[in-house]
Amino acid sequence: MKRNIAIRTKRYSNFGGFTLLEVMIAMAILATTLVVVFQSQSQSISTTGIARFQTTASLLAKIKIAEIEAAKPEFIVSDSGDFGDDFHGYSWQVNVTETGFDKLKKIEVQVINEIMTSNNSLLFVFYR
Repeated sequence: MKRNIAIRTKRYSNFGGFTLLEVMIAMAILATTLVVVFQSQSQSISTTGIARFQTTASLLAKIKIAEIEAAKPEFIVSDSGDFGDDFHGYSWQVNVTETGFDKLKKIEVQVINEIMTSNNSLLFVFYR
């Protein structure tokens, strides 16, 4: 009877498992992979925000440029304002300067997002 018990004990002790070192290496690989994935996700969100701003600012600047082109040249002056409740946080500035040529002005239209902390302005320059 003792002999059977000893054989069974020996048979069950031959089953292998993971060692502590193998588990620690697997956890290190997993941790490294998760850091890379989370960093990539964060960068993707940041890039999406910048792209959204550039798209919106371009369209808003296009609206402001169309208003300027529709106005008579003598009514084109430097000014600033916002785009109302529809585009909360977005403002515009128009700077008009003389070029030295008769009836030709340099017009700068800048759209600014006051909510963003960096990369928050877009400048368009044209002549009329």
